[in-house]
Amino acid sequence: MSNPLFDMDGLPPFSRIKAEHVVPAITRLLDENREAIASLLEPGKTYTWENLVEPLEDLEDRLNKAWSPVSHMNAVVNSEEMREAYNTCLPLLSDYATEIGQNEELYAAYRSLAESTDAAKLDDAQRKILENALRDFRLSGVELSPEKKARFKAIAQELSKLTSQFQDNVLDATNAWSKHIEDESLLTGLPESALAMARQTAAAQGKSGWVFNLEFPSYIAVMTYADDRELRREFYTAYSTRASDQGPNAGRWDNSEIMERILALRHEQALLLGYSNYAELSLATKMARSTEEVMHFLNDLASRSLPRAKRDLEELKAFAEQEHGIASLEAWDLAYYSEKLKQYKFALSEEEIRTYFPVTRVVPGMFSVVERLYGIKIRERSGVDVWHPDVKFYEIHDQSGEFLGGFYLDLYARPKKRGGAWMDECVTRRRIGQRIQHPVAYLTCNFAPPTNGEPSLLRHDEVLTLFHEFGHGLHHMLTKVDYLGVSGIHGVEWDAVELPSQFMENFCWEPEALELISGHYRTGEPLPKDLLDKMIAARNFQSGMQMVRQLEFSLFDFRIHLEYDPSRGGWIYPILDEVRKQVAVFIPPPFNRFPHSFSHIFGGGYAAGYYSYKWAEVLSSDAFSLLEEKGIFAPEVGRSFLENILARGGSRKAMELFIAFRGREPTIDALLRHNGIVEAA
Repeated sequence: MSNPLFDMDGLPPFSRIKAEHVVPAITRLLDENREAIASLLEPGKTYTWENLVEPLEDLEDRLNKAWSPVSHMNAVVNSEEMREAYNTCLPLLSDYATEIGQNEELYAAYRSLAESTDAAKLDDAQRKILENALRDFRLSGVELSPEKKARFKAIAQELSKLTSQFQDNVLDATNAWSKHIEDESLLTGLPESALAMARQTAAAQGKSGWVFNLEFPSYIAVMTYADDRELRREFYTAYSTRASDQGPNAGRWDNSEIMERILALRHEQALLLGYSNYAELSLATKMARSTEEVMHFLNDLASRSLPRAKRDLEELKAFAEQEHGIASLEAWDLAYYSEKLKQYKFALSEEEIRTYFPVTRVVPGMFSVVERLYGIKIRERSGVDVWHPDVKFYEIHDQSGEFLGGFYLDLYARPKKRGGAWMDECVTRRRIGQRIQHPVAYLTCNFAPPTNGEPSLLRHDEVLTLFHEFGHGLHHMLTKVDYLGVSGIHGVEWDAVELPSQFMENFCWEPEALELISGHYRTGEPLPKDLLDKMIAARNFQSGMQMVRQLEFSLFDFRIHLEYDPSRGGWIYPILDEVRKQVAVFIPPPFNRFPHSFSHIFGGGYAAGYYSYKWAEVLSSDAFSLLEEKGIFAPEVGRSFLENILARGGSRKAMELFIAFRGREPTIDALLRHNGIVEAA
């Protein structure tokens, strides 16, 4: 039987990729890469871009294109067989990456090229690749003693396994809990859309009544609308204790020891490389220059935001007591009474808003926004092999009809699919000989699926999520860089990588863009002006509370990596308690185990980097303020953002690219204004 992962030119043949293909393909590709690298290196050889970097990019690209669909399928159509194959390959890939990073001959070859007279003839992107490569060799431990190299390799391998196990535990814990309800009286307050989704879930399981679960669209509907306080408490408890020692599945998928071990290994890795802690190591690939700068940024933002957050909570408490007789708010009351308060203050219901944001209008409208802004064309392509019938594929062309890239869109929550929303790379742009390999992205969300023949209706914050991930996708797909190492999001400082995604979110508040992305799901009637006015008036509803919640996550993440002490362990919950005393206005109950499912930092790439969301929001708010000045579809601004930010990828430092676009360094003013922390002048 032929193995489809061996030759992955073009789009992945998802229907043909089976779990049994994975380990043989990855093993063989790694062996072939090792042989090819050994043959590239010769004593006394004069290295050039063409005989060193280019063939290495070929090898990396081939491996990436084989692993990408495997990693993706493990996240979106998870099965025991695929999970086992995926997890078997992780240590193999980790070993290989460490071997490459610690290869002294390869390091010497790169150094000789970087120091040669030929280096001066290379363009900016090529020189940036050499600069990044030399940094990454050092961060891989190339200059360590043999004993320390071996320890570094063992740490990398164990971290790879542990971060995957962390995510598996969260997925399994999320899938394991649901509630079958047959008594309709428990469901008062829930909108018909949520009930229809729960009926559909129950029917799929051969049950009568309704089944609600911990997939986010189902969970948030209960927390926001269910009048039954005990039902909300039950759901909150199950959700906030996933993969922990607490709650209905206490201890079954407990991430406690995994979190401790991850922090210990990261700290040891940092010490091996000469850093004081993992937070310092993390900043080696970021814009922020020091841990002090990050802490000052977060603390400053917290002190500016806290007074507003306290007012937000006092208003909510007063409303709950005066209008609903609730003397003491609990964690499972916040979303419910916040929605009631929003309706009371602004006569604004999230459920009413959703009727104007059907996926069938939002998606083509979003395409229209970027088509106007960047002068591109997006069209669906049928007949593409996909991993699930819900998935669609689209192509992007420029105004002359030239193909630029493509993307898969997988919008709906389902069992065996990882929660959250993300963009990932399928194929990365690069020049191969005389042809361009065009970029392809995966765009994944977890919205409520269509029910009873009606389209999926999005909450406005889900519209923001879709625009956010599409912004990441545009960064990947609209790059004009010809080299793998700095094409698209490659080589972009991690705390700047959210700039294009958060930039896109701003359009979801602009009347000219809302005309394109909204329309009643039954009548097509435009979003009424009075409803739009209410939405804009409510834009910064509880923005102080939302801001300090993000700062809580950011400070917690940064401090557990900055202050790690092997003698006391991770100190995870004591540090979280300290952070909450500093910035939180509402303290969750003692059983809350939020860190146990904080996949961004324990299973993803945001360790000691979650602050990046707020850091990049300074950039994105300031960047978008130029469109607010010139008009949100101002062609010269769109063209400048495309040419200076999206097209350039990681070919220059993020600050240099921002200055090229904005004409100056960023300021925090627009962020504070957009979040209602300070009033507009």
